[in-house]
Amino acid sequence: MSSIKQFQVTFDCAEPERVARFWCEVLGYVVSPVPKGFDTWDDYHRSLPPGHQVQWFSCIDPSGVGPRLLFQRVPEGKVVKNRVHLCVRAGTGLVGEERLATLQAECARLVPLGAVHVQTLLADDENESCIVMQDIEGNEFCLD
Repeated sequence: MSSIKQFQVTFDCAEPERVARFWCEVLGYVVSPVPKGFDTWDDYHRSLPPGHQVQWFSCIDPSGVGPRLLFQRVPEGKVVKNRVHLCVRAGTGLVGEERLATLQAECARLVPLGAVHVQTLLADDENESCIVMQDIEGNEFCLD
């Protein structure tokens, strides 16, 4: 049995392109290349049969290290807390006030993009600080 080397993270959402472009800004990702034979993603989506147009959008890590993110349209809205969420590692290796200041600066960068600050969890005897946020469709994620 071989081990899995790659994976993608899939988001259910109402507006795939909008959410994908938000996460491109958050993570420094880029929109996935347009399929061969098409000049733009709009051209590709228009070529699909009715009912399948603009059902998904994806983005990738330009360095090739991070997973591909796929955003697929679903008819239902978000109802409860995510069972899985992304942790955006903005403060890796930092501790104390330096870590908190870095996380707060990243939070301040993301709010104008449409992110929502939910809660700042301050460091205690066991854990360093982190910030709980939501993306533009209410999906939870953490700055840590």
